[in-house]
Amino acid sequence: MPTLFTSLTLPCGVVLKNRIAKSAMSDSLGDGRGNTTAEQVRLYERWAEGGSAVAIIGEVQGDPHAAEKPGNLVLGPHSDTAMLRELTARGSANGMQLWAQLGHAGAMTFPPSGIPKGPSALDIPGLRSAALTQAEIAALPAQFAQTATLAKAAGFGGVQIHAAHGFLLSQFLSPLFNKRTDAYGGDLPNRMRLLLATIDAVRAAVGPAFPVALKLNATDQIEGGFVQEEALEVVRALDQTSLDLIDISGGTYFPGAKSASDSAGGGPYFAQFAKDARALTAKP
Repeated sequence: MPTLFTSLTLPCGVVLKNRIAKSAMSDSLGDGRGNTTAEQVRLYERWAEGGSAVAIIGEVQGDPHAAEKPGNLVLGPHSDTAMLRELTARGSANGMQLWAQLGHAGAMTFPPSGIPKGPSALDIPGLRSAALTQAEIAALPAQFAQTATLAKAAGFGGVQIHAAHGFLLSQFLSPLFNKRTDAYGGDLPNRMRLLLATIDAVRAAVGPAFPVALKLNATDQIEGGFVQEEALEVVRALDQTSLDLIDISGGTYFPGAKSASDSAGGGPYFAQFAKDARALTAKP
């Protein structure tokens, strides 16, 4: 069996020096205008010094009006390029890969930053959002691709597409958020349509030798949400894509849902799901 300290060659050819990864989190250390800070730079430099093979910065936004919170990084024409390059240079020390998680909050958009919009209009206690138009949905893969292009130019070593935790692409997968009756709603092939188009667009933008990962919910952990049987079907579809890595998580910010850390039992989250998924894909 491979051990924690053996290298891992991704399908794109990039070699991770070991199997230790700092998963994406919203560290909220941006300056409130979408730029990185000295504190964030030092944090990722410390993880690099500690020996991780890869660290992922959570919720890097391409649309400043679809941010999860003010501390998110935003990649766009007004980004502080010099500070970004310092972040990626110091965060890539000691052979660590520093990846940007491509985020879009959708219905979970921080209201002072923009108008929450998701697959469907929702008006329930704790969550109110408008519905995206078909034209707005059709534009999303190119937006993710543009953010990935900017991440690559800034010196990030890879990107991770965020399709978990109740953010935009997760919302399209989940029956809790997605009540559409057009080509993006209803059965699972329709609900995963935007996700697959986004993967294709990002890969086309960054080229074949740049790592593209995906964070996927195993379950929304709430009745009526995205469930493990559906997630396994998505994994089966992902095996036919150009992804380099699938990161399994779970839970959603839908009101009343459990977080991943509320999973029953001890040990790693969703380990049995990962074992089941392993039978359906050759992706790491």
